[in-house]
Amino acid sequence: MIARSDPDAKGTRALSAFLVEKGTPGLRVGKPYRKMGQEGSPVSEVYFENCRIPAANLLGGVEGRGFETMMKALNKQRINLAALCTGSAIRMLNEMVVYAGKRQQHGQSIGNFQLVQALIADSQTDVHTARALILETARKWDAGEDVIMEATICKYHASEGCGRVADRAVQVFGGSGYVADYSCIERLYRDARLFRLYEGTSQIHQINIAKRTLKNASDLAVGG
Repeated sequence: MIARSDPDAKGTRALSAFLVEKGTPGLRVGKPYRKMGQEGSPVSEVYFENCRIPAANLLGGVEGRGFETMMKALNKQRINLAALCTGSAIRMLNEMVVYAGKRQQHGQSIGNFQLVQALIADSQTDVHTARALILETARKWDAGEDVIMEATICKYHASEGCGRVADRAVQVFGGSGYVADYSCIERLYRDARLFRLYEGTSQIHQINIAKRTLKNASDLAVGG
């Protein structure tokens, strides 16, 4: 939980991060939402009603660093989410390839049709570029380097790529990809839509990437 711990402090210095353990008096979880997808991951409101949190639950042990703590966790989570998006994209790509090899039309498998091959090729490209970005960024994270820019690029690219692969998968499967009774693609398509929303929407990531790119260019100009 992030809460204002110093009413007199300005900006992010007023915020601190706390661990609120399950079973804490006053902590209550609402009824899970009915969602478009991601049924295996319930989401609901969390209520804090006169919760008293021990001082030992202050993350980092120092007040006023809640925003900093949150951003550190967010950068790591964006890398993790990018990997999750890419894993889902790989699953859908594999399903596309198997289906294109089995589905017969005009006496041959649809995998022989060049426009179907183009959908598969573009999906494979999205998977490979996302995976390369994730591995590079994860190595920098493990080395203790600043990966704010790389983490936001990873999440933006991988989530958008997963959405594109999901759309192509439905296209390759045709009606079988739209009807839940015939394939897993209908569910995976719905699940993939959320990836572009949480841990920062795609639009937020575009803004972050642009701002940091412009700032880096300005710093280089001043330094040069």
